[in-house]
Amino acid sequence: MICPYFPEPSYFLFVPDLSLVYYAHFPVTILALLVGLFVFFSGRTFLLNRLLFFIVLAFVLWNIINLIAWTNIHSDFILFSWSLFGPLSALISILSIYFMHVFLEKKDVGVRVKLVFLALLAPVFALSPTPFGLNGFNLTECDAFGFEGFAYEVYYTSLGFLAMAWILVLLVHRYRKAEAGFKKQIVLMGTGIELFLFSFITTVFLASYLAGQGILTDSELEVYGLFGMLVFMVYIGILLVKFKTFHASLIASQALVIALLILIGSQFTFVTSETQQLLVGVTLLLTAAAGIVLIRSVKKEIEQRKHIEHLAGELEKANKQQIILLHFITHQIKGYVTKSRNLFASLMEGDYGPVTDPMKAMLEEGLRSDTKGVNTIQEILNAANIQSGKVTYAKAPLDLKELATTIANDLKPNADAKGLALAVTSEGNDFTIQGDRLQLTNAVKNLIDNSIKYTLKGSVNVSLTRKDSKIRLEVSDTGVGITPEDMKLLFTEGGHGKESSKVNVESTGFGLYIVKNIIEAHQGKVWAESEGAGKGSTFIVELPAP
Repeated sequence: MICPYFPEPSYFLFVPDLSLVYYAHFPVTILALLVGLFVFFSGRTFLLNRLLFFIVLAFVLWNIINLIAWTNIHSDFILFSWSLFGPLSALISILSIYFMHVFLEKKDVGVRVKLVFLALLAPVFALSPTPFGLNGFNLTECDAFGFEGFAYEVYYTSLGFLAMAWILVLLVHRYRKAEAGFKKQIVLMGTGIELFLFSFITTVFLASYLAGQGILTDSELEVYGLFGMLVFMVYIGILLVKFKTFHASLIASQALVIALLILIGSQFTFVTSETQQLLVGVTLLLTAAAGIVLIRSVKKEIEQRKHIEHLAGELEKANKQQIILLHFITHQIKGYVTKSRNLFASLMEGDYGPVTDPMKAMLEEGLRSDTKGVNTIQEILNAANIQSGKVTYAKAPLDLKELATTIANDLKPNADAKGLALAVTSEGNDFTIQGDRLQLTNAVKNLIDNSIKYTLKGSVNVSLTRKDSKIRLEVSDTGVGITPEDMKLLFTEGGHGKESSKVNVESTGFGLYIVKNIIEAHQGKVWAESEGAGKGSTFIVELPAP
């Protein structure tokens, strides 16, 4: 049936006296579609790009059926279109949540979250074609206000408010942990999508509800909410050109500004009053001015970024050359020192004749010095290998208690020579982990050996405990302790503390850096605790256990 009190629209959609409706629908719809398509074709393989396109597509479809509801007079066609408002609104809300999850976490959501999304959408899609969704039509007013199920309308609208709250929680949680550069992107994306959802969901619901109650003569209020998408697209444009968020080329700024100017200028074709023409003209001038500023700033940023990328490339090349040179030099020196150490060892064994006591003392000192030299060079090589990613891990089941006990027994002569008590204790039976024996031996030996070196008197205790799925190894000593200033330098590359340097002048500063990398490669963590200088210290390692 045809609504009898309304004129037939020209070209299916165009009727007089609806300038504001067209002003709100056409530019926003076309701009959103242009940005959505641009983002999609710039990186269709990326989930984030596809999700933004689907949000835009759902919004564009909502706009089209809304324009049909405003202008058409065929009741059956309007009724069918009206039944799509709920599903499309719900889809925009849930897709927005999904989109922000992927944007913030840089990965897809799990199966459980997807099932939650489907469960939230299911009632809307199930009830939409039933009388609970829409149960009549007003031929006199040519609309379906008052015939949409109240519970149904409240439910799909509440999904919009749920989306706003859900996204806000995600933003706050991720912002706290984000690095400075990404925080700016979080603020831009979060502000854009929250403003879009709030303006769209709130104004559409209020307009529909008030018109249905007869408080408003029509739902013209809803058209103001559509401009929220325009704001969102502006924020998307900033993210596109400034942060390459959607893997798009920086030339996107020029394309977006030109498209926006064309869209705004096109409104002169259907605005009629002088006020509306003035509004469009001012909007066009302001947009042109803002566009020029944006393009200039982006051009400057492109030049800066290219310069930074060039410097970064040169620095990386220089670092690689330094690492190669470091490996060459250290390997050569290690070879020379190793030969010298072997020579001292052979002389001490008497391979070249009898050794007098004075000679023996000198040979022992030479052997000790060369052994320390080899160990120092090896430590530097290990750190260089970690930097270049050359360290590999052959993990297999191993008993951490047995490993720690073996290392402690090997180092006990060093502790005895200083009059230190060295003991290994444990609480529990099973200390099996998945780990690389060679690398973990290096890490644990470094911690115990450090405690012995930096403890002048007292004791060094190694303890193991197991709680649930974690095994903790603690190396405690009564040594020089760690000041708050020195604590900041621990586990850093070449980090030296003032107090520790006084006790062990031969330290390279790479030992704890290597320990940290080895433990983290085993999905564990390591840290130190101390009450201050002269009060001893405790190094703690936590590793996952099967």
